[in-house]
Amino acid sequence: MTPTIRRASPADAAALAILAARTFRDTFGADNRPEDLTLHLAMAYGLEQQSRELADPAMLTLVAESDGALVAFAQLRRGQAPVCVTGPAPIELWRFYLEAEWHGRGLAQQLMSRVIDAAHDLDAATLWLGVWERNPRAIAFYQKAGYVDVGAHRFVLGADPQTDRILARPLTTEGTA
Repeated sequence: MTPTIRRASPADAAALAILAARTFRDTFGADNRPEDLTLHLAMAYGLEQQSRELADPAMLTLVAESDGALVAFAQLRRGQAPVCVTGPAPIELWRFYLEAEWHGRGLAQQLMSRVIDAAHDLDAATLWLGVWERNPRAIAFYQKAGYVDVGAHRFVLGADPQTDRILARPLTTEGTA
């Protein structure tokens, strides 16, 4: 069954908090200290945090649902882009995660297409993101989706400072990221 992709609502906060924590842990748990992972999950993915994010007018969350359960999500966030993102009207793809069993089944491409549509609807012209330098699968996916490496920034996971690559892509045929 093909998942339905839709904009998240406040009623999704609890399910989103669970999905977000699980997919983050599944993606990064094996490569990070448990105490750093636990601290990050507590700060980033609790019910209260997800409720605040869903209510934040500077954010837009898309979810993919299959058989009544959330299986993927993406979050766009307006705000200041790093100086290495030089394209016009930038917006950040802040989070993009799928349950592992949906990898390789086309859902990521469908969700990315909806992210691009949503960014256009928000009058963005450049889409950018940070991706851990030690996540080659994600980097390859983003590059295939048209993103190019434009720089780096620090991401602190718990107490561990890590390096994220900054990737960006134009959303229109004019301009560059």
